[in-house]
Amino acid sequence: MTVPDYQSMMSPLLKSLGDGGDWRWADAKDALATATGVSETDRAELLPSGRQATFDNRAGWAATYLSQAGLVERPARGILRITERGRDTLAAHTGPINNAFLKQFPEFLEFKNRSHTQAEHSSAGEDASDQTPEELMENGYQSLRSDLAQLMMERVGAVSPRFFEQLVVKLLVTMGYGGSLADAGQAVGRSGDDGIDGIIKEDKLGLDVVYIQAKRWANNVGRPEIQAFAGSLMGQGASKGVFITTSRFSAEARDYVRRIDKRIVLIDGEQLAELMIDHGVGVTEAATYVVNRLDEDFFIEE
Repeated sequence: MTVPDYQSMMSPLLKSLGDGGDWRWADAKDALATATGVSETDRAELLPSGRQATFDNRAGWAATYLSQAGLVERPARGILRITERGRDTLAAHTGPINNAFLKQFPEFLEFKNRSHTQAEHSSAGEDASDQTPEELMENGYQSLRSDLAQLMMERVGAVSPRFFEQLVVKLLVTMGYGGSLADAGQAVGRSGDDGIDGIIKEDKLGLDVVYIQAKRWANNVGRPEIQAFAGSLMGQGASKGVFITTSRFSAEARDYVRRIDKRIVLIDGEQLAELMIDHGVGVTEAATYVVNRLDEDFFIEE
């Protein structure tokens, strides 16, 4: 089972608090997971950023919205309690509790007006979505990143073979192999290079080297090309290599590298674009947004 959206969590969360007692947030989340059938595996699922569990994020926003509507209160840090309005809602309302339902409460409308611009109240805004604000932002980021990766692949596919060979050496150096470009790596890429397009030190001391094959291809790279590269490594007395292409690798090629004793890493065009974005090669920063979260510990009075 997948993690329910935050609006679908509102009713079961309110029902879990329906006994009127003070609930620790950890216990409330456990009860919510049980009520919605979310397993421990599902609870470990992370948002795209990898910084917070999806379940925790959605449960937190469900609690926030119920609180802003006056159905739930927080009498102390980390404690939730249903209010009289919340109990009345459970007794009188049998339908779903969601943003549309909460709009009947003036406190909730005031909260929404404080926290969103007029543009965000459009039909395409948050109220029409089952995603939390963090998910909307992260998915927007992922969409921008995906578009950038596609543009990156198209641009890399249009450069000269020589430029591409230098590009992959620069990327590997930027990733931490060997230090500076001058000291760590060299692009070979010339006739008679014995199937090797680049050599890079594995560490700053040069205790070992990694050999590179860079193919700016449109067609998939198959097993014969990988087998030839493995032979080139053997001819160099080397045991480690990286084969990078702008296209993809066939299933037979990937299976081959899993069965040989040489350590060959395969990087296709999609992964190459992701690595370039992650390490700032061929991209420039357009904007930075910092998302802050309330520090509950700050407000504890000694």
